[in-house]
Amino acid sequence: MMNESTPKSVSGESNSVGTSRREVIGAISLLGAAAIAGPACAQMSGDKHGRSGASAGALTAAELGFDSSKGEYAVPALPYAYDALEPDIDAQTMKIHHDKHHAGYVRGLNKALGELANVRTTGDASLIKHWSRELAFHGSGHVNHTLFWMTMAPRNAGGGGKPSGALAQAIEQEFGSFDGFSAQFQAAAKAVEGSGWGWLAHEPVADKLLVMQGEKQQNMLMTGVTPILGVDVWEHAYYLRYQNRRGDYLKAFMNVINWTMVGRLYERARG
Repeated sequence: MMNESTPKSVSGESNSVGTSRREVIGAISLLGAAAIAGPACAQMSGDKHGRSGASAGALTAAELGFDSSKGEYAVPALPYAYDALEPDIDAQTMKIHHDKHHAGYVRGLNKALGELANVRTTGDASLIKHWSRELAFHGSGHVNHTLFWMTMAPRNAGGGGKPSGALAQAIEQEFGSFDGFSAQFQAAAKAVEGSGWGWLAHEPVADKLLVMQGEKQQNMLMTGVTPILGVDVWEHAYYLRYQNRRGDYLKAFMNVINWTMVGRLYERARG
């Protein structure tokens, strides 16, 4: 599933809904969590660290399940079996979460893209505010969940433990220790009001790591940051096993973080 190389710019070829591939990826890059989804439209002006652009670490179109022939997204397959994250995350939750919830966001995203293409075709922009919000909500849901699946792994196949290399050094620098990061990350995610996400993100101007909260799929994320790890704290992510014990779920999530993948995304984000 994974392409570990730095993503290349996406071409501007046309697709069947009247939206170029570049435009589709560009639209996703405007979503709340989609600093990770916009390599095609990143401004390549460079920064004070000499890197080529803030979005160089984005997920690829292939990783996001983009079909250029249809101009639509599909739900990427899980990189492991439904039961592979047991006992931390149960198989029934994984199946419902991936096959139902994530699939619903992809349907909503494709619907919004199609309706916005109709706006351009017909010139009737009376519902553009509605469909723009649908794009943000469902598109962010798709991007967020794709990252979520990618950055988990079974305990016996890369999940858990601690990061290494440049990511470990950055966490040590920003949070004092891995334990300091872990405590802040879990506390921030636990304290999200209602439904949302806890994030570890790279901020390119200062080249810093930040722990952040997100509401819904797309609210409260700082413009320009690149999320490299996210934990879903919507109740559908944990309620079957943990009920209202969100803190227990977050402790279990730490056991299945694929730090090797998070480290690769960190390197991508830094360009």
